[in-house]
Amino acid sequence: MLAAVIAGARSIASLALLAAALAPSVAAAADDPALQPPFGGQQPPPLKRVASDARPAGFELSAGEATRFARTSKPFGEELAAEPSARAVPYLRGENWQIELVSGRGEDSERLAFAVVEDATGDLREAWNDQQLGSELARGYDGAIAQTVNSPWLWIGLSLLFCLPFVDPRRPFRLLHLDLLALVGLGASLALYNQAEITASVALTLPVLGYLLGRSLWTGLRPQPQSGPLVPIVGVRVLAILALALGAGRIGLNVADSRVIDVGVAGVVGADRIADGEELYGGEFSPGLDLRGDVYGPANYLAYAPFEQAFSWEGVWEEVSAAHAAAIVFDLLSAVGLLLLGRRLRAGPEGRALGVALAFAWLSYPFTLYTMNANANDSLVAALGIGALLAVRSAPLRGAAVAVAALAKFGSAATAPLFATGTGERRRRDIAIFSLVFGLISIGLFAPFIPDGGVAEVYERTFGYQASRSSPFSLWGQAPSLEPLQAVARALAVLLAVTVAFVPARRTVFQLAALAAAVTIAVQLTATHWFYFYVVWFLPFFLVASFGETGGEEHPDAQARSV
Repeated sequence: MLAAVIAGARSIASLALLAAALAPSVAAAADDPALQPPFGGQQPPPLKRVASDARPAGFELSAGEATRFARTSKPFGEELAAEPSARAVPYLRGENWQIELVSGRGEDSERLAFAVVEDATGDLREAWNDQQLGSELARGYDGAIAQTVNSPWLWIGLSLLFCLPFVDPRRPFRLLHLDLLALVGLGASLALYNQAEITASVALTLPVLGYLLGRSLWTGLRPQPQSGPLVPIVGVRVLAILALALGAGRIGLNVADSRVIDVGVAGVVGADRIADGEELYGGEFSPGLDLRGDVYGPANYLAYAPFEQAFSWEGVWEEVSAAHAAAIVFDLLSAVGLLLLGRRLRAGPEGRALGVALAFAWLSYPFTLYTMNANANDSLVAALGIGALLAVRSAPLRGAAVAVAALAKFGSAATAPLFATGTGERRRRDIAIFSLVFGLISIGLFAPFIPDGGVAEVYERTFGYQASRSSPFSLWGQAPSLEPLQAVARALAVLLAVTVAFVPARRTVFQLAALAAAVTIAVQLTATHWFYFYVVWFLPFFLVASFGETGGEEHPDAQARSV
C-alpha cells in the first residue's frame, strides 16, 4: 500500500512539473492593476506631480480637467461631502492621470481617495476610498485572482456538481444537504468580494462560518448517524470517473489560465534563498519585487524547495513555474489523501464509496479550485491535516504532520492539543510522544534559519506581523472598535482548542475530524485577516465529519490503522 502511494505521489509530481513547465508566461499589459502586486509582478507607472493648471506635452487633458473628471466619481463625492476642504492633487501616471484627494498638510496630511483618469477620453478607470484605498486585494479587479474560476457559469456549474451526487430525494431533510448548501453558500460572499463590496461579503461570510462551526462542534460532541447511502443516485464508478476528469481539468486550467499571486511567489523566493544559503528571515527578502514574503514558517519554503530546484527562480514574477507545480501537487495530494482516508475509515465497498466521495468533493468544490488557480500555498495545510488523520494511530506521525503544518502557516497549530490526544487511547503516553515530536520538529525546522536578530526578529517578521496586520476581510477589520470583544473571542477559541482535546474522552476518527474543523474555524473567526483560501484548511475535516455521519458504519479497525 505504502509503495503504491509513494509511486502515485511521484506520478502526480511528475505530471505537475511537466504541466508547470508548459505554463505560459502572462504578457504584461500597460498599467493593468490586475497584473500588479499582490496579483502579479508588473510595476505600476511612477507618479509625477504636476501643477494643478498644467497641460503636459502630448496630453489631451489638463490637470484641472482630469481633476474635474475625478470629482465626478462616487469615492470623491463621499469624501468631499464629509470633508469639503479636502484638496485634489494631480499626478501623471504613465499615459494617464492619477488624482489624489488629500486632507491636511505636511505631517498631518491624509489621503482620502484617488482616481485614475484616462487621458484620451476622460473616462474613470478606477476610483477608491475607504477600505479599498489601502488594500489592493479589496478592489475586486477583474481577473486578478484565479481568473476563469470566477466565471459565474463555471462557479455555479461546479457548485451543482459538488452537491448533486449526494442529494437524496427520498430524505430531503437530512443534515448532509444543509452542510453542502452551507459550503457552496460561501460563493455568494465571493461574488460580492469580486464586486469590491467588502462589507457585504464579510456579512455573508460570518453566518456561513458560524453554521459550519456549530455543526462541526455538534458532530464532534454528539454525532447523529444519518440514514441512507452517501451517494444515493450516481454510482461510485461514475463518481470516480468524474473525479479523474476533474483532476485532469484542474491541471489544464492551471496551465492555461492562472497566475501566481504573492503568496506563491513568496514560497518560491524563500526556497531559492534557502538553496543559495541566504538568510530566510534577514535582509531584503525579494530585491526588486514589491513583496513581503518572509511571513510564513520555514516549512512553507522547504515545501517549495523541490519545485524551485526543478524550475529555478530567475527573479521574474511572471515566470514562476515552480509555484504552479507546487500548487498542483498540494491540491492533488489532498485529493489522493482523502481517497486513502475514506478507504481506511470503512471496510469494503463502503470504504471505496467514502474515499471516492471525499476525493470527488475536494475536486469539485469551487473554493479548492479557486485556491489552486491562484497558486496559493493553503492546500499544503489541507494535505498535512489529512495526513494527520491518516496517521491517527501513531502519535509520532500525527505529531510530525501537525508540526509541519504549523511551521508552514501558524494558524494550523490550533489543532495541536486535539491531535495530541487523538482518539483518546493511551492519553498520557500519546500526549508526551506527540509533544516531544512536535517540539523537536519545530526546533529543527526553525533553528537553521534564526537570523542575527535572534528569535525576536523571527517573531517580528512572521507571527508578529501576521497577528498585527490590518485587513477589511473580517468583522474585526470592519469594526476596529470591537478589539476588546476580539480579545475575548480569541480567548474562547483557545479554551475551545484545549477543551475538545479532552472532551469527549473517547471519540471516533470522524469525531476527531469534526472537532478539528471546529477549532480551525473558531481560530479563523477570531483573526483580523481572513480570506477565501483559508476554507481549504478546514474543508477536509468538515467533509470527513459530515460524510462520516451518512451511509455506513465506521470500520471497527479504523482507530487502530495508520499510514
